Amino acid sequence: MDKINWGIIATGTIAKKFAATIAQLADCGDVLAVASRQKETAYRFASDYNIPRAYDNYLDLVQDPDIDVVYIATPHAQHYENARLCLEHGKHVLCEKSFTVNAAQAVKLIQLAKAKKLFLMEAFWTKFLPGYQLLNKTIAEGAIGTITHFRTQYGFAPTGARYVRKFDPNLAGGALLDIGVYAIGVAAMILGYNPKQVHASAIIGEYGTDKFDSIMLQYENGITAHLITTIGLDIGSQAVIFGTEGYIILPNFSALQEFTVVKSDKTTYTLASPFEINGFEYQIRETERCIKAGQLESPIMTHQNTLDVMRLMDEVRAIWGLKFPCEN
Repeated sequence: MDKINWGIIATGTIAKKFAATIAQLADCGDVLAVASRQKETAYRFASDYNIPRAYDNYLDLVQDPDIDVVYIATPHAQHYENARLCLEHGKHVLCEKSFTVNAAQAVKLIQLAKAKKLFLMEAFWTKFLPGYQLLNKTIAEGAIGTITHFRTQYGFAPTGARYVRKFDPNLAGGALLDIGVYAIGVAAMILGYNPKQVHASAIIGEYGTDKFDSIMLQYENGITAHLITTIGLDIGSQAVIFGTEGYIILPNFSALQEFTVVKSDKTTYTLASPFEINGFEYQIRETERCIKAGQLESPIMTHQNTLDVMRLMDEVRAIWGLKFPCEN
């Protein structure tokens, strides 16, 4: 396969970011088609990003024989049905996070992809960033000694219709599946995917979904983590990795481009690893590399990684007693 042709399902903000990114990647394929449930939206998106084909339904896109892989950018509650549709029609899939609403859905998609011999990956773009490769190297070299604790906070304050949409239970809304997945995912990248203890509390908002989350994790080696995420309060985005010989500050940890090391003796230095474009380029390249190599999953963002995070989020929601309408 010399050149990979992409399709995009949905036309929202994240789909626009994806289309703008791949258009700048000379070493990657092209977006051949976009699909939206509204004809005007699909055609406008296609015009804005020089995409040759526009469809007003998802079925026509997945039946297009020229498309190799589909990027799914719909709300989480639609991911399972959208991804299943793509896989059933022989398309490789890169699906936005959170990958599905729950682990049971994720298992079904992974089984289907394997049966169809198709590539499937959650678009957890943070894990592919070169900044995290640099961070791992810095930690491995002993910059802060042995890790003892990890802390994150991430929150923003949408307004108007966007506020309502972010909490809509019919879209599997709430802070956990929207941005909590970043905090849990990065904690897993640094500390491991299987904490031995999980403690969680949440403030449930007026729409019946979580608006402020506090998750505490403990690992076999005694390391702890405290993850705070919220929609409705702008508390910024920052993580801190504490160690026996200092700590590391990760500003904007979901889109990491630099971090600051603070040693026990107060020596401080900053290391940077800026994006080539906007950070999406790395997961796009990995998807294409895997498809061309005939791999069904990425060794960087594995199916098991996705399942572990989904199961942890299931456990957290069980503690809260939070279920979505699509799970009934």
